[in-house]
Amino acid sequence: MNIIVVGAGIAGLSTAWSLVKAGHSVTLLEQGEAIPNPLAASGDHHRIIRRAYRAAGGYGKVIGEAYDAWDEMWGDLGQNHLDPRGFLCVSLEEGDKIDEYLEGMDLGRWPYDMYQPAEAAKRWPFLDPDSFRYAYFSKDGGALHCRPIATGLADWLRKKGANVYTGSKVVDIDVDDGRVELETGETLRGDRIVVTAGAWVLELFPELEGELKTYRTAVAYVDPPADLRAAWEAAPVMMTGGKADGYLIPFTGGAGMKFGANIHKVRTSDADWNREPVEGEGEAIRNLFSPPFARIDEYRVTEVVTCAYTFTYDETFFAHEKGRVLVVSACSGHGYKFGAAVGRRVAASIGNGDTEGLKRWLRAEA
Repeated sequence: MNIIVVGAGIAGLSTAWSLVKAGHSVTLLEQGEAIPNPLAASGDHHRIIRRAYRAAGGYGKVIGEAYDAWDEMWGDLGQNHLDPRGFLCVSLEEGDKIDEYLEGMDLGRWPYDMYQPAEAAKRWPFLDPDSFRYAYFSKDGGALHCRPIATGLADWLRKKGANVYTGSKVVDIDVDDGRVELETGETLRGDRIVVTAGAWVLELFPELEGELKTYRTAVAYVDPPADLRAAWEAAPVMMTGGKADGYLIPFTGGAGMKFGANIHKVRTSDADWNREPVEGEGEAIRNLFSPPFARIDEYRVTEVVTCAYTFTYDETFFAHEKGRVLVVSACSGHGYKFGAAVGRRVAASIGNGDTEGLKRWLRAEA
């Protein structure tokens, strides 16, 4: 089949990769001037991959498939872009997400090491032992390096004969005819169209607003105190509990140390809205990490990167089929780690027509 993929984030790139491997003719359209698009959810330096998920959520049962898909991709790209430095979860209050993730680790029988506060702070001296309940570490996690993954996939697709176009914003899709119209006025037609447009999907399908919500978010890159830098360079990726629901990636792949908090988001109807950082935003994000980090005001903010994410109400992945078009949203704040697996599943559904099975998998029901 001749298939058009709209959007070259990790879901679109992985879908195109899997479709090409299945023998389809693929055209990939990206609105940004480069791949990766720095304004897209997949455009930052790195993302976390880990085993820790809620026991009841279902994704902990399918994360193994994600690891398998990444391994397949590394084989095709000829290079592994995962830094397997492990992950550390720090619980701040009873009943927080770290408690829930611990239940998921136990359910999946994934190994981990439990630390009481004093013991954890001895191993990771940036922690304040008086500020958290406990921590646990698993070696089965780390940081995915997004930018070399994106450039590697784009290069692989071109070498395999796919048409990869940047600066190609889609403004209209005829779902019945399988035709896309570009901002330039050009049109293309495919047997099937897969839309993986991330936060911009509602521009093409505003009727999905009842199921998809767009938020403007930001992360802060920071430099730690000089005496703690060596500890941070050897640190695992981290998640912290409490109200901030924080995540952190230390120095890896030549990129700086990143602080992000799921509480730091603002609802928007425009994915391009307010993409410049506001004064003090980086420091506000940084300060959400005290607790559990000591001396937080000594961490110097070096950069703030904004992003737009699409969420479903229950933070699951999403698919919608209409005519020749399949819309896939694999964001919800945790989509990157499943990106390669999502691409394989979407490509398989295009081949076998089992869209309902794809939807169940995306919701972690199967």
